[in-house]
Amino acid sequence: MKQLFLLTCGLALLASAAAQAPTGSVLVRDGTVLTVTDGTLENTDVLVVDGRITAIGSDLDTPAGAEIIEAGGMYVMPGIIDAHSHIAISNVNESSAPVTAQVTVGDVLNPYSIALYRALAGGVTTSHVMHGSANVIGGQNETIKHRWGAVDPEGLRMAGAPRTIKFALGENPTRVHGRGNNLRPASRMGVEYVLRETFNKAIRYQEAWDRYEAQVRSNRRAVPPAYNGQLEVMADILSGDIIVNCHSYRADEILMLMRVLEDFGVDRVTFQHVNEGFKIAPELAAFGAEGAAASIFADWWAYKFEVYYSTAYNAAILTRNGVLTSINSDSAELNRHLYHEAGKSQKYGGLTDNEALALITINPAKQLGIGDRVGSIEVGKDGDLAIFDAHPLSIYAVPQKTIVDGIVYFDIDRDADDMRLRVDPEAAIDTAILHTHDDHHQCLHEGSIDLYGFLANE
Repeated sequence: MKQLFLLTCGLALLASAAAQAPTGSVLVRDGTVLTVTDGTLENTDVLVVDGRITAIGSDLDTPAGAEIIEAGGMYVMPGIIDAHSHIAISNVNESSAPVTAQVTVGDVLNPYSIALYRALAGGVTTSHVMHGSANVIGGQNETIKHRWGAVDPEGLRMAGAPRTIKFALGENPTRVHGRGNNLRPASRMGVEYVLRETFNKAIRYQEAWDRYEAQVRSNRRAVPPAYNGQLEVMADILSGDIIVNCHSYRADEILMLMRVLEDFGVDRVTFQHVNEGFKIAPELAAFGAEGAAASIFADWWAYKFEVYYSTAYNAAILTRNGVLTSINSDSAELNRHLYHEAGKSQKYGGLTDNEALALITINPAKQLGIGDRVGSIEVGKDGDLAIFDAHPLSIYAVPQKTIVDGIVYFDIDRDADDMRLRVDPEAAIDTAILHTHDDHHQCLHEGSIDLYGFLANE
């Protein structure tokens, strides 16, 4: 028994150590600091100690052991946050049933994915890694930090980040299950039915457990209900412990899901893609206590009929109507270009610098429930920073250094040759065999030709 006790203690210590992500200390000196939430500070230092921002000002003292980065003439912004990515995972759809809430992508994170390093090279420090869109109610997602070099998935997880789950509306679930497997849903109406049916099952499941626990408290003999992992997750959604993130395009279906969620008392949702969000921006802003959030593409649409109608002004219209809006990649590759995507929304919608930068920093942080820790440069927040040689909304800007928890994970001056993705502009490209899993193209599921002319199959 004593040996077992010691073994248990040893395992607990190992688990505790694994949960403690590495941190560092760094002084970024004399940069133009784009705080996002408190304006732009010229010739300013940012001090990070043991992974946290401890001071912002001029002529800050350097703690012993802290790395010094001379940022004169450079721009320092919060680490970029991708609210919808499929980085560091593969086979993103558990498409075996219309509802698979019991699975989680956090079980299959790959810390060795080179895409993590390339994302760091684009200033991205945090990603929301999502299940695919084959299911009406898909699997749970995982919020990670890009700690390149982590030896196991635990090293990527953002400890304490709220749980989230993937829903999907429209053609993806109806095609995969209705046309593909002759299962509900076969229509857009069927999608709503699956949602309501599953929520009602979760209510009955939770009621059964509440009755059992009441009987136990009153010292009565009781038999516990059969455990159901799927309904356990659904009950957690109903109680507000899990944030809904829903793949969506059409305004009518977005309105439908808001009605469903209101009927079941769920008041927190981020709609993903939201291509027709500009049509219903006031309705999104009025949902629940704080409004429904929108995480969108800057200028992707018309890649399938369901997404025929959208506009590059979407982000600006949503923002002006008070909708908490972010821009995402839905990709393991595009996320290293999110500062370019934010720049597009500024160009087309006339957003201010802070509004445009918020689309890839504080806004996605708030959508993921981590806005108190990342997304802006403030004392007390995590030391996640991206340093550019020009203003990050400029097409000419190039990321120079990316810092996560006070550790420099990307430095363009120390970038190893074998980490580079080198492209020969004169090489022939065979467009018939390139495969990708980015699920923002409908062609991923249908084997059609996407906007780049690549044949994509998932």
